[in-house]
Amino acid sequence: MARKRKIIIIGSAYPLRGGLSAYNERLAKAYLENGNDVTVYTFSLQYPNFLFPGKTQYSDGPPPENLNIKIKINSINPLTWLKTGNEIKKLKPDLVIIKFWIPFMAPSLGKIARIIRKNKYSKVISIIDNIIPHEKRPGDKMLGNYWVNSVDGFIAMSKSVLNDLNTFDKKKPKLFCPHPLYDNFGGIIPKEVAKKQLGLGLKTNYILFFGFIRDYKGLDILLEAMATEIISGLPLKLLVAGEFYTDSKPYHDIIKRHNLTDKLVLATDFIPDNEVGKYFCASDMVVQPYKDATQSGVTQIAYHFHKPMITTDVGGLAEIVPNGKVGYVTNPNVKEISEAIEKFYRL
Repeated sequence: MARKRKIIIIGSAYPLRGGLSAYNERLAKAYLENGNDVTVYTFSLQYPNFLFPGKTQYSDGPPPENLNIKIKINSINPLTWLKTGNEIKKLKPDLVIIKFWIPFMAPSLGKIARIIRKNKYSKVISIIDNIIPHEKRPGDKMLGNYWVNSVDGFIAMSKSVLNDLNTFDKKKPKLFCPHPLYDNFGGIIPKEVAKKQLGLGLKTNYILFFGFIRDYKGLDILLEAMATEIISGLPLKLLVAGEFYTDSKPYHDIIKRHNLTDKLVLATDFIPDNEVGKYFCASDMVVQPYKDATQSGVTQIAYHFHKPMITTDVGGLAEIVPNGKVGYVTNPNVKEISEAIEKFYRL
């Protein structure tokens, strides 16, 4: 029988909401199911409000069951970094796992990791979403270097991120492990049931854009595609499900300019976990018109709900969506995306 290990996961978790929290909580449950002792350390403050573009960072739902979550880290208060790092260092966990996704987190998480490693026992591994951010800012390279030098090794969820890591460090151990499937959003329900629960037209076909709306995700391209002649004549609507994390005006301007109101359903509030499956099950396929990406949790949710995809050939997206088998891989432009949508419905 394998030895029970003491594992600590550091990163987003309840009461914070979103994909990062869902990932860390599901990872913690997987370790618990294997008989390990697991604790999650999360943020009392993840982003200061002036850096957070959404409506709220916090969940209004119940906490996940059977998880030991400690709310300790303030990303802009170094005293909490020192306190958390020293607390974990003394606990001497066998393994510390830290999800890293944005350079802004390098100072807080990096300091905590460096303190923990001083116990000369705990191994600190970083699961990397991005080491080079989608939306670049001054200081990104410096902060990336600080993070890379703070941990013992890395797990990258796309080959493109693995390649990016090698530009920062070639010696530390690194593994490629594709983003796992999410199974925490419930099971598949009939399309008609999902449509009815969402108040959608039962006879209408829907394609889905899902997730936080940021400029690099290319919703503007998809909206322009919906206005093309080959798409405007198809009996379908675009279902946009996700909160704006950027200025919504340019998107509404496109909708107004092309008179797309009747071709869209906008559900632009945060989608709670217990509603996610309805949007996927109500849709015929998922479209990810990203201009930049590494990997995407949306892809894995689509796989879980058995939905074909249109995705763009950027970052690591094409690695896990075989063109012509589970969907279509295109370049991030209006012409190719509209042609892929038309091809799907003409099959």
